[in-house]
Amino acid sequence: MTARLADIAAQAGVSEATVSRVLNGKPGVSATTRQSVLAALDVLGYERPVRLRQRSAGLVGLITPELENPIFPAFAQVIGQALTRQGYTPVLATQTPGGSTEDELTEMLVDRGVAGIIFVSGLHADTSADMQRYEQLRGQGVPFVLINGFSDKVQAPFVSPDDRAAIRLAVTHLAALGHQRIGLALGPKRFVPVQRKIEGFLHSMRDQLGLDRAAAQELIQHSLYTLEGGQAAAGALLARGCTAVVCASDMMALGAIRAARQQGLDVPREVSVVGFDDSPLIAFTDPPLTTIRQPVTAMGQAAVRALLEEVGGTPAPHSEFVFHPELVVRGSTASVPKTVRVPGQGGSSGADGSRSDTYSGRPGADGDRAGTGDSRTGTDGSSA
Repeated sequence: MTARLADIAAQAGVSEATVSRVLNGKPGVSATTRQSVLAALDVLGYERPVRLRQRSAGLVGLITPELENPIFPAFAQVIGQALTRQGYTPVLATQTPGGSTEDELTEMLVDRGVAGIIFVSGLHADTSADMQRYEQLRGQGVPFVLINGFSDKVQAPFVSPDDRAAIRLAVTHLAALGHQRIGLALGPKRFVPVQRKIEGFLHSMRDQLGLDRAAAQELIQHSLYTLEGGQAAAGALLARGCTAVVCASDMMALGAIRAARQQGLDVPREVSVVGFDDSPLIAFTDPPLTTIRQPVTAMGQAAVRALLEEVGGTPAPHSEFVFHPELVVRGSTASVPKTVRVPGQGGSSGADGSRSDTYSGRPGADGDRAGTGDSRTGTDGSSA
């Protein structure tokens, strides 16, 4: 093996250590040097290791955390269509509870020779995760792009919505309706999008309502990115006197509506709820959900462009492409009630029917229906 390394190193004009790094898929080798080593292997008649064989020009991997949350199928559809238009075939790999992990799915795609991989809301968004896995992938010569979540430890293009601006839009909207006690329901704090949403919330509560950081922190509740998680978080926030709840996903928002109704509170007459994503069909819930629209189409197309540039030999810069979200006002938000009714204490809310111009239809308060999704919309995924 030593003689072989020496022969390859001499042919490629590099050190034996560099040859070893290339053959073992280690990071720290430029694309040009890697190609020189692979060319030397071919010239000398050595068989390339499986991981270094020519990648398929037609397959691109797409890894999502799950598909129950409709935002992930939405990303998959946009990305798949964009790849197909460019002559590529998308290969969708989805994590399942107790099933394949992101690392296992990545290995499977690499073994099948994909030309590149797009990660949506993956471990790159988790600040507690080891980012070395992505450097190892780069060391294998596999281009990749990461959606939702940024790490300065990963040399790759990132695509994200402006989470801080998204929460500013929601808080500004609710403050304009007269709400003073605005709660924020989101997922675990270790995720980058969650941290950014918190930053946006703290600044907005200060700028719009004059709340200091400590007071605003009391109105933040962490939970799971499920309908049940949103229900639990909203229940805690309503107990603190919140008249409005901003949720970090539409699924959590449906849970928040359920929590309000179970406590006998009318949405939006007594409690306003804002979601995040503008998932498909969310406009048809009961009431139609006011939400922050994540620019899925623009983000998905940008991710495909960045990946294909790398596949074509033009590495994209290590930067983050940030897309501005949009507030979509529907029927789940209205003016603050004149008298706040604390859940469980009875009394009149004093809300005399004042509600936003966008509201249409009676929301209903049957105590068990959060929207068209009902309990089937639960998900353990995170759009953060």
